Amino acid sequence: MPRASRTGHASARAPSPATKKSRPGGAFSSSSTSPPRPRTSSSPPSRDGVRAGAAGTAKARTSAAPAARTQGSVSGPASQRFAPSAAEDDDLDPDSSSSPFDDGGAKRAVRGRPRGPFTQHRRLDALRSLLQKHPAGLTIYDLARELDVTPRSLRRYLAEVRRELDLISAPVRPGGPRLWRLSPSEAPRRVEMRRTQAYALLAARRLFEPMRGSTLFEEIDLATQRLLGVARRPGRGANAGVADARLEERFLYLPFAPKDYASKTEELDDLFQAVADLRPLRCRYRRAKGSEERVTIHPYALVLYKDAIYCVGLHAQKGELRTFLLDRMRDTECAVTERFDLPEDFSIDDHFQGQFGIWRGGEPRRVIIDFDERVTEFVRTRNVHPSQKITSLPGGGVRLTMEIGDTTELTTWVLGFGETARVVEPPDLVERVKKELRGALALYEAAPVSAPIREEAN
Repeated sequence: MPRASRTGHASARAPSPATKKSRPGGAFSSSSTSPPRPRTSSSPPSRDGVRAGAAGTAKARTSAAPAARTQGSVSGPASQRFAPSAAEDDDLDPDSSSSPFDDGGAKRAVRGRPRGPFTQHRRLDALRSLLQKHPAGLTIYDLARELDVTPRSLRRYLAEVRRELDLISAPVRPGGPRLWRLSPSEAPRRVEMRRTQAYALLAARRLFEPMRGSTLFEEIDLATQRLLGVARRPGRGANAGVADARLEERFLYLPFAPKDYASKTEELDDLFQAVADLRPLRCRYRRAKGSEERVTIHPYALVLYKDAIYCVGLHAQKGELRTFLLDRMRDTECAVTERFDLPEDFSIDDHFQGQFGIWRGGEPRRVIIDFDERVTEFVRTRNVHPSQKITSLPGGGVRLTMEIGDTTELTTWVLGFGETARVVEPPDLVERVKKELRGALALYEAAPVSAPIREEAN
């Protein structure tokens, strides 16, 4: 059998196992050293272009291919890495038992994989960008070299990318290397945006401050920086505006009392990944009474409500649709190979009670609250619930009427108005407000008068 010539491309060579383990960082991490070149094998060219590639590569005789396969000139791990498959799609099976992005195990420190599931989104962006620069296509080994990963890992990444992008894989010529390229339908579309539109989107950027520290926040911040580039771009013509006016610092939304999720960044990333990809989420969830349970959730929606993060989803073990608070989740794990179907009739509006929580209650009940004239303007200018109706009362006050299915948070809201609000109905809400007021009054009546506390000098 003729001896195959050495290829002139490093992309056609597989890194040794030792090099693979010592590769720092994740799939897209940069490396200052290239993997060592292994000895040339006498195996024939594969469908992925292992022995064939670009200029300077010797042409292998096609008549030697069947003999090489039968004689088994390549063995061991190298043969698994380079041996041509009956169909290349078999190498890209998305339902493979191993995770496409964990290189053999989720969150294994020995691989140096960056923590958090959003590494796959960065890989997708990098692959998209690379393929856009090479519309004619690249081989798996060219892609692996450019992204500093092994060809074996690149096949796994492509399996996941094919769920998001329309890719085309075809040989340049019969028996030649297969080139991967973006389908014409994936051509980048330019989004036109005026400075005013960019400022409007930037005004809400602080809404995501509670997520700071998570990979999700990094993705949002990246988009924010791009919007800043549009907003700070010099204008043209008579309506260009004042140069360097820094409007993005003077036109913005300020959260009322945002939570700090710095210690929940991994849970947040897992939750968002599960919601985005319709994957089950397993975690330990702390109940309101303090006990914990191991639950599997099919998360349908993620809601940022009153600067806290909630998840509306199916409690898989109990078959009930519930609202879960991110603060009570720990040891989260987003499934890799499992998915669930989003019910066609699911609507987050069915669980959203306006200003009164995201709890899905029973049948809507009528709620009537009378307000003093001192807060009339405030009540009239607020849209607290889609069903609200406001009517005038003698003396300048107003009456608020609503149809609400869950009054859990209504008690606290009414108490916030103090003596300027009175619940008329339903009776159980009236009793809850009275009980809270009696309890608050008892604290002041029973509290002993204490002397001022003196501050000690250091």
